Amino acid sequence: MKYFITLVVAIILIAGFLIWQGIYYPIEPGSDETVIFLVKKGEGAKEIAIHLKEQGLIRYSSFFGVYALFEGKAEELKAGEYELSPSMTVPEIVDKLASGEMIKKTITIIEGWNLKDIAEYLKTEELDPSLEGYLFPDTYEISPEDRIEEIVEKMLDNFDKKLTLELREEIVSQEKTIHEIVITASLIEKEVRTFEDKKIVSGILWKRLENKMPLQVDATITYITGRKSTEILQEELEIDSPYNTYKYKGLPFGPICNPGMESILAAIYAQDSEYWFYLSTPEGETIFSKTLKEHNQAKQEYLK
Repeated sequence: MKYFITLVVAIILIAGFLIWQGIYYPIEPGSDETVIFLVKKGEGAKEIAIHLKEQGLIRYSSFFGVYALFEGKAEELKAGEYELSPSMTVPEIVDKLASGEMIKKTITIIEGWNLKDIAEYLKTEELDPSLEGYLFPDTYEISPEDRIEEIVEKMLDNFDKKLTLELREEIVSQEKTIHEIVITASLIEKEVRTFEDKKIVSGILWKRLENKMPLQVDATITYITGRKSTEILQEELEIDSPYNTYKYKGLPFGPICNPGMESILAAIYAQDSEYWFYLSTPEGETIFSKTLKEHNQAKQEYLK
């Protein structure tokens, strides 16, 4: 009997030691080594524990699962990339995965990029044309596990937030639509650099629309052709496309890029002026003209 009790006590002590070691004693105490650990979407505590053991971050996968379950955190482990170390204990790893302290990755969508530019940047297939103009240019935090649809959703949500109720009410008061504003902002984005010039160009474009004049925006031609050159060929002006603002009056069929906030604001708060024409020099300066004669003279002077 005495031998049996001793055996039981020994087993309990050994089991207790193994549990303590497996949960509270790290693989490599004091180690400065770090490991990038990925929790994939849909993975539970069991799968995570197996991968942690495979990467040498924990001793026993079963102890990780039991601890996470006992602490009520098994369902709180979040997908993402984490920086872990073999010097961390199981409780420390569980807490980090449950808190979502993942490695932050960012992407930056540049003002004036079109869908093709964004698709190339994100290394994806061509995006839905209906998204053009509404993928708000900004810097976004993403997870390596985020699908393209989720990244696009973040951009669309950002657009909705940036276009505040006050701006929406102003658009309605002008008897315009959000889509008309986005199209106009996209033209402005590709044509002019400074906010002050953008507001004046906005005024010119709206004034031309009201007076049934063709907009004649060069950027719509390069959107059609896909050429990066600012030089427009004579034959390109005859391209039969709803985006050709030389051939057809009114706004083009849709936005030609994804405009930033300055261009959107300029499209909403256009500045009246005596100008009817403008051109951009190779250096990015905007030259405004009151008459077609002045405009042609400016072309000769600045676009040699």
